[in-house]
Amino acid sequence: MYFEIIGNIENIENIAVGGRINDIMRLRKQYGLGRWRKLKGIAKVRLQSGKIYGAEVHWYEAHGIGRKKMKIKRLLD
Repeated sequence: MYFEIIGNIENIENIAVGGRINDIMRLRKQYGLGRWRKLKGIAKVRLQSGKIYGAEVHWYEAHGIGRKKMKIKRLLD
């Protein structure tokens, strides 16, 4: 599903860090070594249809590599 983040992501929380991430081997192989974290937060998103919703988003992030594999877990509005 294609979507675009509008504005800032709020209420950011860690879900898992390092070896506690299920996909850690895939992340390291695909993007490189780093202190990988799985995070979640609330953001306004614009869907491919053009509609704007509040959504809970999850993603992986590492210092120096950035935000990867962002996905919408659920729509709030």
